[in-house]
Amino acid sequence: MVKTLFSFGHGYSAQALSRHIEPAGWRVFGTTRDPAQSGAVRASGAEPVIWPGQTVDLDGVTHLLISTAPNAGGDPVLAALGDKIADRAGQFDWVGYLSTTAVYGDHKGGWVDEATLPSPMAERGRWRVRAETQWQDITGLPVHIFRLAGIYGPGRGPFSKLKRVGMRRIIKPGQVFSRIHVADIAQVLAASMASPNPGAIYNVCDDEPVPPQDVIAYAAELQGLPLPVAVPFDQADMSPMARSFYNENKRVRNDRIKDELGIRLLYPDYRAGLQALMKDG
Repeated sequence: MVKTLFSFGHGYSAQALSRHIEPAGWRVFGTTRDPAQSGAVRASGAEPVIWPGQTVDLDGVTHLLISTAPNAGGDPVLAALGDKIADRAGQFDWVGYLSTTAVYGDHKGGWVDEATLPSPMAERGRWRVRAETQWQDITGLPVHIFRLAGIYGPGRGPFSKLKRVGMRRIIKPGQVFSRIHVADIAQVLAASMASPNPGAIYNVCDDEPVPPQDVIAYAAELQGLPLPVAVPFDQADMSPMARSFYNENKRVRNDRIKDELGIRLLYPDYRAGLQALMKDG
């Protein structure tokens, strides 16, 4: 039987996964809301489905991936297709839900792991916790939760930011963020699909939480650009969304993806990731 993945919200991370598993003979369907994105979905090795819009056919699907963002009403996939998925719960070998480390909230720079109780501060984190619970509550569904740190990779990251006029390094003493290269997200998901453990929660991040200004400075150094000006956080003109990220300060452990899934990160820190992006152009 051909392994078949149906991917809801087939964006940046999901496309990396489909490129990763396509050589192994997987069939992948990926949804997009925008017909103009069908080409990008197809280029990743997936068959595009315009959704909402087209009928979602789950016949023969062995694996589900959910990347769609929740809202105040909960998870949009479950709102539209929850009963259909619940009725087929025993059909799936693996279901993956892409969440975020924002569910942990603020720990004043302290370490968190998968046993840390969620305590989100931001609305988006509270929506994620609710969506995680909605998926976990479906009887018989082999759900796996992946809490992703800040995602970067080709076309997304500090290099593109450095091209903007007036790029700054925002300095908030003691502030750190965790991050993850999209290629490492793909290998973590693929490893979990190969060894399902329903109910498992995984933090997906690299080994080194660091201040955001360090990443910007290193990216500038690699490109031979001047060091962007430093601006104290309390003096920075930022959008409410951008400012909200600085309200949460934590270091995220990733031991479980290594110990349980046998992951060896391709890019264990931002330096390795940025160096690879420079080589790839």
